Amino acid sequence: MDDAIQRFKAIVETSPKDELARFSLGNTYWGAGRYREARDQLKVALSLKPDWMAVAILLGKCHMELGEKKEAREVFQRALELAVCQCHEGPKEELQDLLKELD
Repeated sequence: MDDAIQRFKAIVETSPKDELARFSLGNTYWGAGRYREARDQLKVALSLKPDWMAVAILLGKCHMELGEKKEAREVFQRALELAVCQCHEGPKEELQDLLKELD
């Protein structure tokens, strides 16, 4: 895991506006249970590509893990809008369930 983190960190350092590299680093942090670092990378990835639903879902999950319910709800609401707009039924149902968990 640490090798992957270092590899993606190097890519982000050379290409800070590469949303895929940011997502990859955030996803790797997520897998390592490093939710704060994952959240920070995923926020940047989403700012670079605001309609990336998968990033929004993972970002919301980071907020949940960090106890940031308000932020999680906001991100999940936006991700749900994207799921509906992009006709993704599976993620739509997942997001509805995640929002219910926050209630």
